[in-house]
Amino acid sequence: MGETEPKLFISYSWSTPDHMEWVLSLATGLRENGVDVILDKWDLKEGQDAYAFMEQMVNNPDIKKVALICDRSYKDKADSRSKGVGAEAQIISPEIYAKQDQTKFVAVVAELDSDGKPYLPAYCEGRIYIDMSDSESYASNFEQLLRWVYDRPFHPKPPLGKMPEYLKEGAISSLGTASRFRHALGAVRDGKSYCDGAVGEYFDTLRDNLERFRISEGANGEFDDKVVTNIEEFLPYRNEAIELFIALARYRGTPEVWSLLHRFFESLIPYLHPTQNVKDSLDNFRFIIHELFLYAIASLLKHEHFDGVAHLLRQQYYVPPTITHDEGRLVPFCVFYNSLSSLEHRNKRLNLRRASLWADLLKDRCGGSRLDFRELMQADFVLYIRICMDILRLGGWRQWWPETLIYAGDDGPFEIFARGQSKRYFQRIGAIFDVEEKDDLTPLAEAFNTRRLVSPQWGYYQVNAFKLMGLSKLATLP
Repeated sequence: MGETEPKLFISYSWSTPDHMEWVLSLATGLRENGVDVILDKWDLKEGQDAYAFMEQMVNNPDIKKVALICDRSYKDKADSRSKGVGAEAQIISPEIYAKQDQTKFVAVVAELDSDGKPYLPAYCEGRIYIDMSDSESYASNFEQLLRWVYDRPFHPKPPLGKMPEYLKEGAISSLGTASRFRHALGAVRDGKSYCDGAVGEYFDTLRDNLERFRISEGANGEFDDKVVTNIEEFLPYRNEAIELFIALARYRGTPEVWSLLHRFFESLIPYLHPTQNVKDSLDNFRFIIHELFLYAIASLLKHEHFDGVAHLLRQQYYVPPTITHDEGRLVPFCVFYNSLSSLEHRNKRLNLRRASLWADLLKDRCGGSRLDFRELMQADFVLYIRICMDILRLGGWRQWWPETLIYAGDDGPFEIFARGQSKRYFQRIGAIFDVEEKDDLTPLAEAFNTRRLVSPQWGYYQVNAFKLMGLSKLATLP
């Protein structure tokens, strides 16, 4: 036997021939899965002392696990301390009572009483057990037993992280959005008539109080440290916004909501560019607003509100004169993508050697967002393809670099494009790109083939845009 093969002793009652066969079958299954099962039928030889054998099995330090097969007979004998099971109970019960965190013993229930309750010895009551009495759930519960033997639980305890920056002393304590967030979220979910007004009030409060996150150019310490800390402190407010985006997409997919979202992001533009009076670095705002925009798009895509996505990508965004230094102007959605020199500096300063620290941050922060990272990558890719289409149609300078796609790997098409194999579904997603049929994507394919457009690349890794779109199969099914 190998050193890693766990030893398990099975304690049971000789009640009926059927039960004996059940125990043998269980023991055989465990041995077939690498567990060195010790069973009296196999290991107690003629002439050996049964009590001494059981005592040795329970107390042997090499035997890390003991399974107590509990049926009515086992319970009765254990509680009355009669026969072999009773002798084992006298050995086992002090061990269980003495150690509250005892992990060596587990009750495996083989029979239930007339009320559907397990037959458990008194010393096992109140403890977690594995119910294998039902043949329909036997396989899954056998796996549970196997995981217990190997100390490989279904839900392993995750490693302990660090305290979030926003809880530390000196962090920004509040944006003052909590009450308006709850009011807006409740109104959306309950379909209240004042829903849009409540959402608008929340967006206004978030926009106005975002000013509290401004980092002064004269802040002490490395500026990239300040940016990363500031971004982390914003996390609970980002999560509020994402939850509202998802609720709007799920419960209120209306043109009025698309307009609310458009005006909200438009109102954040002053945080992206220095004004005549404010010269502070804005990398934290640029990351935060870019991330919010990605999640808004991802939420709408998840719930198939392609008209809402089209509205946010088709409509221009007003930049006020205080930013342009002359007259106001309209700009496309790529205004929400700006380079982050502080993260590039951080990558070099700390010798992190990351292809995209920006993408790393987006991925690491995705855990508590209720959207998975592939949904965020899908949104990023949609924005990139839309920009490519606009460049071909409208010309001019415009850019959306899909930072997250460094993690795309060699996967197949994103979900909406995979579903876009259906002609009907393709017509629905076509609104995002202002196309009506597959042939309208021909200029895009030609531009990539002639390298007029180049797929994003990091070092030796280049995104395969055709594969992520599933271009050859789009609109090929009814």
